[in-house]
Amino acid sequence: MGCAERHFPAAGGERRESGRGRGGGGRRGRGGGRRRWQRAGTHAAPRPPVCSAPTPAAAARCPLTSGVSICCCLFILFLFLSELTGFITTEVVNELYVDDPDKDSGGKIDVSLNISLPNLHCELVGLDIQDEMGRHEVGHIDNSMRIPVNNGAGCRFEGHFSINKVPGNFHVSTHSATAQPQNPDMTHVIHKLSFGDTLQVQNVHGAFNALGGADRLTSNPLASHDYILKIVPTVYEDKSGKQRYSYQYTVANKEYVAYSHTGRIIPAIWFRYDLSPITVKYTERRQPLYRFITTMFSMKFNPFLTWGCSTHRKRHVNAPSHVRRNIMSSPTPRSCGRSATSAPCPSARTTGSRWFEDTAKVSKLAR
Repeated sequence: MGCAERHFPAAGGERRESGRGRGGGGRRGRGGGRRRWQRAGTHAAPRPPVCSAPTPAAAARCPLTSGVSICCCLFILFLFLSELTGFITTEVVNELYVDDPDKDSGGKIDVSLNISLPNLHCELVGLDIQDEMGRHEVGHIDNSMRIPVNNGAGCRFEGHFSINKVPGNFHVSTHSATAQPQNPDMTHVIHKLSFGDTLQVQNVHGAFNALGGADRLTSNPLASHDYILKIVPTVYEDKSGKQRYSYQYTVANKEYVAYSHTGRIIPAIWFRYDLSPITVKYTERRQPLYRFITTMFSMKFNPFLTWGCSTHRKRHVNAPSHVRRNIMSSPTPRSCGRSATSAPCPSARTTGSRWFEDTAKVSKLAR
């Protein structure tokens, strides 16, 4: 079946009929064609067939359109993978507040100490604890181990004990020995010093073992060492709501030679601590499901919607000039027949169809 021949109304003159076929019946004019009104005296510019072949310009734009569609799909895939990774990954949020988080601990803090003294015998090594509440323990041995190292010439001390939540100190010394050595060597290596529960979380990088790996083997053997600790309470809450209580700490140290009232040098390794009133809380959170679904829908439709709007505007702007001129000069249902100079109104049957056909034609010719 051939393409339908349609004409725009001319600018002036008498109206005339034109048909598109010889046979037929029904509501047709002469020659069997449908009635098309056209003013005599001028010839309207013929409209291109609706089913015309694609122009070279439109064919040249096909690779560009396909490339843009592929880029949009790849971009959407990238956004989808990024949002999926963010939805699966657990986010750790921290906050600060003033409070005692572990009220059920009875005012105690668990301490874990692991230290090596390679030049001091195990029978001379002891742990002393004292604080401002009047506690003073010499030679604490509960939950502690002394392991000989360096062929028995040195000692590795491992202890687990508790301290009160008040300023105080604990120190490794020879004070508990029955006989004090002449020149005790306090060079040492600290393997671990931690407070509270042990936290092994990748997303939290805190100073839970700030003194781990401290090496004082090259220091003065007769020198005392002071480690001044500022302990910060820390709470870690996982996705299930379970809380673990630990403590971070900052450290400052000094080294000096201390003499007793008899003039002897009695070195020691001091850990002087104080608690901070500020509590740090870490909370595990995951992105809500409704937010993930909303983001997925917006990522899927927004790129294509933006591209569609831009190409639709381009098609109307880049349409041929004679097509835009014919569309603008064709009578509309609101403007035809209102004055003596205006074009007569076509039949009601053809008005709506021609108007929408003309609008669609602009988009087809711009492709």
